[in-house]
Amino acid sequence: MYPILKKEITTYLSSLVAYVTISVFLLVLGLFLWVFPDTSILAYGYAGLDSLFSTAPYLFMFLIPAITMRSLAEERREGTFEILLTRPLTNLQIVLGKYFAGVVIVLFALVPTLVYYFSVYTLGTPQGNIDTGAVIGSYIGLFLLGAAFTAIGLFASSVSKNQVISFTIAVFLCFFFYSGFDSLNTILSLQNMGLSGLGITEHYQSVSRGVLDTRDLVYFIVLSMLFIWLTLFVIQSQLKKKFNKAFLSLLGLMFVLILLSVNFFTRFDFTKEKRFTISPISRKMVDSLQQTINVTVYLQGDNFPGGMKRLQTSVKDMLIDLQAYSHNKLQYTFIDPLKGLSEEQQKQAFEELDAKGIQAQNLSVKTDDGISQKVIFPFALVSYGEKSIPVKLLESQSSVNVTPDEVLNNSIQNLEYAFTSAIKKITSGGKQRVGFTEGHGELSDLQLNDAMRSLSDGFLVGRIDLKTIAFDSLRKVSLLVIPKPDKPFTELEKFKVDQYIMRGGRVLWAIDQVTAELDSMHNHGNEQLAFNKQLNLDDQLFGYGVRINYDLIADINAMQIPVTTGDVGGQPQIQMLPWLFYPIYVPLSRHPIVKNLDGISSQFASTIDVLDVKNVQKTVLLTSSPFNKKISTPHMLSLQALEQEPNPKEFQSQPKTTAVLLEGKFVSDFRNRPVPDGLNEQVAIMPESKPTKMIVLSDGDMLKNQISSDGSPFPLGYDHYTQQSYANKNLLLNITDYMTDDSGLISLRSKEIKIRLLSRARIRNEKLFWQLINNIVPIGAVLIFAIFQHYMRKRKYAH
Repeated sequence: MYPILKKEITTYLSSLVAYVTISVFLLVLGLFLWVFPDTSILAYGYAGLDSLFSTAPYLFMFLIPAITMRSLAEERREGTFEILLTRPLTNLQIVLGKYFAGVVIVLFALVPTLVYYFSVYTLGTPQGNIDTGAVIGSYIGLFLLGAAFTAIGLFASSVSKNQVISFTIAVFLCFFFYSGFDSLNTILSLQNMGLSGLGITEHYQSVSRGVLDTRDLVYFIVLSMLFIWLTLFVIQSQLKKKFNKAFLSLLGLMFVLILLSVNFFTRFDFTKEKRFTISPISRKMVDSLQQTINVTVYLQGDNFPGGMKRLQTSVKDMLIDLQAYSHNKLQYTFIDPLKGLSEEQQKQAFEELDAKGIQAQNLSVKTDDGISQKVIFPFALVSYGEKSIPVKLLESQSSVNVTPDEVLNNSIQNLEYAFTSAIKKITSGGKQRVGFTEGHGELSDLQLNDAMRSLSDGFLVGRIDLKTIAFDSLRKVSLLVIPKPDKPFTELEKFKVDQYIMRGGRVLWAIDQVTAELDSMHNHGNEQLAFNKQLNLDDQLFGYGVRINYDLIADINAMQIPVTTGDVGGQPQIQMLPWLFYPIYVPLSRHPIVKNLDGISSQFASTIDVLDVKNVQKTVLLTSSPFNKKISTPHMLSLQALEQEPNPKEFQSQPKTTAVLLEGKFVSDFRNRPVPDGLNEQVAIMPESKPTKMIVLSDGDMLKNQISSDGSPFPLGYDHYTQQSYANKNLLLNITDYMTDDSGLISLRSKEIKIRLLSRARIRNEKLFWQLINNIVPIGAVLIFAIFQHYMRKRKYAH
């Protein structure tokens, strides 16, 4: 076999056709990757070689047939194949020698593309900000693809003596195996047959990301073996020889490999952050699916900027990874909901999608004529039977401190949690219960409308009156929410809550210790006395490990409110001014509940002291900014203070805690105390709790949605004055998931993916230089090798 291998490589590299073919391949590839804007790495803006590994397969469809078309066709046309048969070589050795020679030539054509890696490495910000492991893994995928195409090309070369016909057959077969099965799979009558799994695309796209799944590896090995076997079959038929057992046993070996790969597989993630490694939680969830889940992704379209392309690719990658463990129980499709629709049909599509919880978003796209607006739908719809849940793919940006690249990266980091959480909610047999207390002047149903509606997708949500609810019924509630009470709790109500906690119940305390409302100030001459509430909860919370203080936080990082600043022509002049008592919290904690959340709005918040209590772990979730001031109450609040610019020196203070998570075993507030009067059922006092958790917020308004003038509720976190959206809804959803789920699902939010950007300044100033480097150097390297090889060959045979 080795003499055939050596002869084929030497013969090919001694011809001018070889260098012309490889140079044309590198030229076209360089133009696509560095010049043409739709596929340009420079236009994409991210430090990666994704464009190389998505473009190269289509060029391979022509390069590799051009390399292999002479292998057997020319031997047969010139009659030299019969001479080979006279040598002590078997047909298999001849075919394998020519096959591996073709693979080596393909590798030779790929070596100059390492210049692209050097360029991206140099242009990264900071320099070297490229995932080398992912690039290595992707090159492995490209090598496997090249090996499969080489086997196909060798087979095509065996069926005809004409090189042009062999080339044409090889191009057709390469294209069919790469894209043909996907096209067949789109035909309505064939959609459920899984034909795409027979094609190369599905397997190559998985490996080209930098993830080597043994099933994909076996696919490429078996595909190469199949066409090598077919090549041997053609040769044996042409020579009219009988097929021996070894020849037939190859088919059996291929079949065994396929069976083993389906039942026993593993995956190797070459990426630095292991970003394509699915957590055991997600794997277990999709592995146990009983019915098929269909995911429809609406983030599809043309002319997306680099960021949207990256998000689109990341969504597809995530679904591929989840599908790999689902035993084909998870299916996904990408659609453009507005494509091919008339204006009237588009309007109807908007309404139908909005009814499903899928909202449109305007995207600014740079074009040759300037900036145009494009409507996108950054959502997916997870369907299971007759139920469906929308999944938001792109997080909103409400803080000026967060760049669009960071928002995009946070969205990508959150994809596994978003999809897995949706799958869990839609497949769970019975919904867990979330109860909001009432009877103490808590937030009304209208004020909690969006909070309760948002939770109702995955939970049974209702109101609970602690006075009348039976304790056994209370124990069935997975999360008890106490939303901004205004009146004191009785000892009996406190006892029920306490013993609910002792038995493992979870509580979200959203407590305002001070009475202060902006509406009251408007109705009382723009002034109001902020005074302390008497809720009768201080002793209970103190025993659990927290104290909500009787004070208010004034913070320079605050929301704006509309204020009348004058009167012109009988018309009041309204101006938006920051109101120091409406702090905005930018989460700094890395805890999954608040990780990657945007700013969270609040109103008249107090400070929280965390106490040293045994067996209880405390985690601060939210704090004020470092530019704050604590104001003791009672205190007279006046809107006239808005006329004065706050002095930053007076607001320099340590950040104040406003939300804290408590986990562990809590001591009962009723230990060594009698059961309060009025309890109509037997409830034994547990002095210490089971391991459980609670969250304390020092402002109940974090859960309150604003209400429009016509009485309809706005979304939670939306400020209709400034038209900004804050992350209050996501905070509530994360809290609920964390408190009700012991599987650790929310830990998926801790996943981190590094932002890998190219230096925009260098690209702007050095664009032409790098375009020339990446188009000239690879071709130049091939030409230098050709001259050197010609010189060495001439010198060898001159003697």
